[in-house]
Amino acid sequence: MRLSTRAVLLTATVPFAVTLSCAPAIGQTKENTQPEGARAEITVTGVRQSYRGNFAVREIPQAIATIDDTVIEENAITRLTDALDLNASVVRQNTLGGLWDSFAVRGFTGDENLPSGYLVNGFNAGRGFSGQRDVAGIERVEVLKGPAAAVLGRGEPGGSINLVTKQAEIGRSFGTASLQYRSFDIVRAEGDANLSLTGTLSARLIGYAESGDSFRDTTEQKRWGFLPSIGLKIGDATRLTYDFEWTRVEVPFDRGIVVLNGNFDTVPRSRFLGEPSDGDTVARATGHQLRVQRDFSPSWSLSVGASHRDTRLTGASSDAETVRSRQKLYVDGRSLSRQRRTRRYTSEHSVLRAELAGDFTTGALRHRVLIGGDFDYFDTDQLFTRFRGPVVTPTTTDRAGYVLDIQNPVYGRFPVPVTAPITNRLDVQRTMGAYVQDQISLTDRLQVRIGGRYDDFLLRVDNRLTNVLGRRKRSRFSPQAGVVYELGAPLSLYAAYGEGYRANIGADATGNVFEPETSKSIEAGVKLTAMGGRLTGTLAAYSLDKSNVLATDTLNPGFAVAIGKARSRGIEADLNGRLPGGFEILLSYAYTDAEARSQVLDPNFSFQIRPGDPLINIPKHNVNMQVAKRFMLGARDAMVGAGVQHLGARSGETGTNFTLPSHTLFRVFGQADLIEGVQLFGSVANLFDADWYANSYSPVWVQPGAPRTATIGLRASF
Repeated sequence: MRLSTRAVLLTATVPFAVTLSCAPAIGQTKENTQPEGARAEITVTGVRQSYRGNFAVREIPQAIATIDDTVIEENAITRLTDALDLNASVVRQNTLGGLWDSFAVRGFTGDENLPSGYLVNGFNAGRGFSGQRDVAGIERVEVLKGPAAAVLGRGEPGGSINLVTKQAEIGRSFGTASLQYRSFDIVRAEGDANLSLTGTLSARLIGYAESGDSFRDTTEQKRWGFLPSIGLKIGDATRLTYDFEWTRVEVPFDRGIVVLNGNFDTVPRSRFLGEPSDGDTVARATGHQLRVQRDFSPSWSLSVGASHRDTRLTGASSDAETVRSRQKLYVDGRSLSRQRRTRRYTSEHSVLRAELAGDFTTGALRHRVLIGGDFDYFDTDQLFTRFRGPVVTPTTTDRAGYVLDIQNPVYGRFPVPVTAPITNRLDVQRTMGAYVQDQISLTDRLQVRIGGRYDDFLLRVDNRLTNVLGRRKRSRFSPQAGVVYELGAPLSLYAAYGEGYRANIGADATGNVFEPETSKSIEAGVKLTAMGGRLTGTLAAYSLDKSNVLATDTLNPGFAVAIGKARSRGIEADLNGRLPGGFEILLSYAYTDAEARSQVLDPNFSFQIRPGDPLINIPKHNVNMQVAKRFMLGARDAMVGAGVQHLGARSGETGTNFTLPSHTLFRVFGQADLIEGVQLFGSVANLFDADWYANSYSPVWVQPGAPRTATIGLRASF
């Protein structure tokens, strides 16, 4: 059976499935009510939180941070990657030349040769090759940190990112539209209209389109998306929600700049070292989510849902050669040997799930339980071809090495080399899981949480080049436990322990199928809820250990290598709120000590990792601070703000001492109402035009950060 047929069957059987969902809830409890204007407290007010239940954040033995659409709009952010920069626990990783989202939470990123997975409304929906996620249609970004994230079964122990989308609101009609202009001649239009079609049926239509140049020479970009949502109320206790996703990204594949002998001024940050004639790499996505929630009583509800998503990425690129013996740059300091590559990556992902949530008492004890299960089917089909030049000798010609002069590039100097297949592989992952969780209120101040998840996992790897079919089947139970003690307003203490389990997709360069990744994690902290919920914060310390960890195989790009064990330990502080006088503050700091704990030596390439080696692209220190002030400008509302991010030095290549320098970036932003319903907004990122580097794979694949970037726009609402 084709997966597309399977997806149809999954959707058709949703009402009868027992799987998990995050469809909007009909009711809410009094303890979850927030004062108007409070942003930091994530509460259940109309949307039930997947894998979380009906809890206020102060009751959850887990650090949770949120980045809402107000903060995103204030900073004129358009990409998920930029939004995640606002939380210090999340740092950028390698993005396949800018073609996917990749990030680490608390030092762990998963498989560096695949996009980082994230949740959309609680569904595993970020896998695949859909390009970098736009923030259009996002209500808030939730950073779910630490051990409780392991309950998801397939998430990283450091935490998970959950995107809560803007969904149809029944009984209301409203909307916004915006037009903005950004540095490098980038123009963007965006619209959001919620239409009440009947008393029980609403449609929310969200779309965006963006086009323009970039700070990189010869590169242009085009992006668009359509993200509608349908909401249907069936009686007083049932709600159905359908969300659709249709997006396209067209950008040149760009590996960035080269850094020779530690000199980050080897070339200007604007210099493109590929071939403009390669054209755009195109990423497409089409996705569906269908969710139904039924409230049986104020204490019991059932959520069921299904999702299906197809993605496709195609294109060609000319990338710097990473093997030193094949790289002429190390001979004369200016002749960059390059590879020619083509890619055709596709994926299909279906999820079916349900969750039963209940609230009951036994004697003097209050129980809030979650019982659920899910089925997850993911396949990725990768066809990758490559031309690689010979080992450099005195007689090797520039044409043989597909060389580009980095000081005076002449594009199109040589004919495009003919590539040969390197990877032609189908990976199919099937996982079934079930979980149970009970949070017990022992007293008015003390709560304990116990639970666990069982996963049954199957991975098939069909290598069409070698005609080898690999197979790995495993199962595992992952327990969790936590405790919350309320000291009294405004502080509560918590501690948690969890174990996790995540399948490693694919095989190494020799065809060996990877063992699944396992983890153990522990954290403890204190939570602040003050000023009626308008000021919230968390201070946490944690320790995470992982086994069967993968890292990028530097000498075989596109492949991973098993490095055995890794550990991350750290301290985090998050503070967010609205203060008297119209001031809004955001503070996020993370100290992260992430390192390999095993020794790995590849005898063929002398690729070596030693215990204590830092994990790639993970800084010790990361801090983001922001202050905004709201005031009246005449008779109109206005706001101004400023922020700063400091990111420490970090490893730029696995298994070597190549290091990316630290950087500090300043930003300013503001907005003002011109007339009723029309707002002028603007921002300047990297205010002082600092040189900075977003991530690195090796010294010849370093991604420079954008220079000073200004945005100005108009936003209308009705």
